[in-house]
Amino acid sequence: MPQSSHSQIATGQAARIAKRLLNHWKHKFDVSESETLLQIFMPTAEIQLSPDTAHLNVAIIATTPDADLPRLEQVVLDHLIRMGQEELSAEWLRSE
Repeated sequence: MPQSSHSQIATGQAARIAKRLLNHWKHKFDVSESETLLQIFMPTAEIQLSPDTAHLNVAIIATTPDADLPRLEQVVLDHLIRMGQEELSAEWLRSE
């Protein structure tokens, strides 16, 4: 069963930073975009971004056993901070 990590990150610009992150990474990874979900397909995990008015819901789903969730959580958060140019924090909930 794949491991995953989820967080609800408080921000008033969830849609904007999700779109910027998708555009930033689409040159490196396959991506998919619908009205409610943006997906980034990394070699070891799938990143799902689902913006709403006050939060950006983020899911990191391991697709291989060697996915390093703690590292991916930090990479995603660091990039979201860069994209939004605001301080963001995330409490990640992991599940098996």
